[in-house]
Amino acid sequence: MADNESSEDELRQQIEELEEALASQVQARIAAEDAVKSLGEQLAKAERKATPGDGPSTIVSPDLAHAALTDPNSGLFTEDFFRVTVDARIAAARRHLRPVAIALVDVVSGIPGDPEPADTEVVGQSLIETLRDSDTAAQLGDGRYALVLEDTPENGAIWTVERVRRHLAQEQGDLTLWAGIACYPAHAFDGAELLRQADEALTGAREWHQDRIEVAHADS
Repeated sequence: MADNESSEDELRQQIEELEEALASQVQARIAAEDAVKSLGEQLAKAERKATPGDGPSTIVSPDLAHAALTDPNSGLFTEDFFRVTVDARIAAARRHLRPVAIALVDVVSGIPGDPEPADTEVVGQSLIETLRDSDTAAQLGDGRYALVLEDTPENGAIWTVERVRRHLAQEQGDLTLWAGIACYPAHAFDGAELLRQADEALTGAREWHQDRIEVAHADS
């Protein structure tokens, strides 16, 4: 009898964990959709302001808004979308007491020697194929890549970036990946500070002439 009750308790716990994981993914999708909607509305306002005189207003379709938020070369989201997503994910994580990881990634070819930026299409495709649907990958204006990893602590973030590194190595062997990771709430409690610490960690990783993943320090 006791064994049956124990099995039932374990089953209930597994069901609850699955329900929590599903709820987390739903929240992530809602946050991303809200971010797209917000930026789409901003694009629409900008279009209306650009319309001279009393001419007809311009309506921005969801497909056009999505295209405006996506880098055409890498297929990843833009920096504007990334920054909005960081704030939305941290706000959701704060409400649900869940971790979020930020990773800044730089991928080059030609190390050692004079490195050159890696093919953005190759990197973008590797990120898309490696990351989960609940994660967000973007290309920043300076050529680096930025990741928001939903419900992911430090160890999980390291493993995720390592999987990206291995995928890239299979696609193109002469690439070098540097990454800086910072996590909420372990390293900071807001998006700006998380990005600062991830940037510092990436700077430390770039001091190595080989693949390197650095994690921010809690006392930074």
